Amino acid sequence: MARKRQSIEINFTFREQLNEVLGGAHHNYCYQCGACVAQCPAARYSDTFNPRSIVLDALLGREDVLVSPDSPIWLCTNCYSCYERCPQDVRPIEVIIALKNMAADRGLAPGQVASLTDNITKEGVSGIVTPAVQRIRESLGLPKLKPVPVDEMLKILED
Repeated sequence: MARKRQSIEINFTFREQLNEVLGGAHHNYCYQCGACVAQCPAARYSDTFNPRSIVLDALLGREDVLVSPDSPIWLCTNCYSCYERCPQDVRPIEVIIALKNMAADRGLAPGQVASLTDNITKEGVSGIVTPAVQRIRESLGLPKLKPVPVDEMLKILED
């Protein structure tokens, strides 16, 4: 009995878009060895995160899977283990960051990420610095946190 061949469609338009984002073009070097998964803490604790699968989806141009609020890219811990282990210089973390940037630019980041980004652009920090935080820092012998010069940070981000 002959097996029916399954066709695979590749979205080259998306791949080209990813190539234009800083760090995104490295997905082209992947030969799917799986070394990136070996030390990955997110893959160890999540059934849905696998850097090898993410890079494969990038190679296939699976934009619908990769650039969305529920994409597995958001589970990455940014530990850079995959970067260090890759024998092909694929830099999976940089590909994932490029995908996150694409999603954020399109307004497709999860609500928590969008909220965090908003707080950073308004206050210059990811968390809210309360008087309780300052007291804890003082009890640990740490200096008080100074206000972040948000206007300077935003100017750097514009350039």
